Amino acid sequence: RAPSPRDDIRDCSAEPPYLPPTATDSTARLAALRGLLRARGALAYIVPSTDAHMNEYIAARDARLGWLSGFTGSAGTAVVTQDKAALWTDSRYWTQAERELDCNWELQRTTSIESIGMWILQAVPAGGNVTLDPFLFSIDTWNSYSRALHGSGRTLLPLETNLVDEAWGDQRPLPSSSEIYSLPAEFTGSSWQEKVAGIRQQMEQHSRRPTAVLLSGLEETAWLFNLRGDDIPYNPVFFSYTLLTNTTISLFLEESRLSPAARLSLLSGCPGPLCVQLQPYGQVSAHLSRYARDNVTVWLGTEYTTYGLYSIVPQEKLLEENYSPVMMAKAVKNAHEQEMLRAAHVRDAVAVTQYLLWLEKTVPQGRLDEFSGAQHIDALRRAQQHSRGPSFQSISASG
Repeated sequence: RAPSPRDDIRDCSAEPPYLPPTATDSTARLAALRGLLRARGALAYIVPSTDAHMNEYIAARDARLGWLSGFTGSAGTAVVTQDKAALWTDSRYWTQAERELDCNWELQRTTSIESIGMWILQAVPAGGNVTLDPFLFSIDTWNSYSRALHGSGRTLLPLETNLVDEAWGDQRPLPSSSEIYSLPAEFTGSSWQEKVAGIRQQMEQHSRRPTAVLLSGLEETAWLFNLRGDDIPYNPVFFSYTLLTNTTISLFLEESRLSPAARLSLLSGCPGPLCVQLQPYGQVSAHLSRYARDNVTVWLGTEYTTYGLYSIVPQEKLLEENYSPVMMAKAVKNAHEQEMLRAAHVRDAVAVTQYLLWLEKTVPQGRLDEFSGAQHIDALRRAQQHSRGPSFQSISASG
């Protein structure tokens, strides 16, 4: 290998190219994706880093960009053609990308959709189809790509099947099977029935008189029904959608995962307008399509709704706002929630104070590193009452 000023990043200009041990060999994965592209007569495929609920942090099953390219940063976009592959990410991750990508990939040091669009216009000839999974892109992002390609002779084509999932095959991680449980009443301050009544009241008072609210953000459904899960590391949520009308409640999730108490709570109002109808998670599109055939108005928050779901409902039947009424209600904490927040911060402050004292005693002994320090503060937090784990992996550094 050619000498390099540093050996922890790739050097694709060397002969032969140098790859650090942290780089992922993406050759076979790209070949599989390109074969699927050819079969559909498409010339390019766009792969985002987010999931179907617009989460920044995702489950292993949704790490499509990471599987395809090896890049594990939390934000990025890839475009793959028959002979090129490029990854866009921001300055937090440039060094990491040089460590994780092999020489199949071009690293683009920007995140703008205009930049991605310009690259596509150079890489894809006029008349070609640029494809993507519409259930992984926000409404705004879809519109930005559409504008970038408008009038260029390239067609932005949504695909029902996710091609990365197809290439990934049976190696793709399985969905979570852990329990979805009810948050005890002592923490909520409001029952889910009271929350539903409040949202329905907002529907009646709105000038457009929407007939339904569609919830795509995972924290929206978790908050509305006082339910929690752990489908995404460090996030107390579970994969779900909700369609709430004036008289019905449809909750789309993996029903078998509900704890007995959670199931009993959701079905306690049956039959009647407070009866939660449990539907399979994968049926939300078909259900929404049937609902939208009638004389209805669907209220949704565009920040958390994918273009795939949004496009199911005819434009004239949509009531669009940046955030759904549930997200807005969730943002205003009631007095009991405020009390619980303060108590949680006091418990956490105790753990941090214990940690600082431990550091003062331990650091001078010279046997402590950042990793063991992070492990210790996690243990101190776990020892506090009601701990369900940290909100993100400890970021620990010294010197």
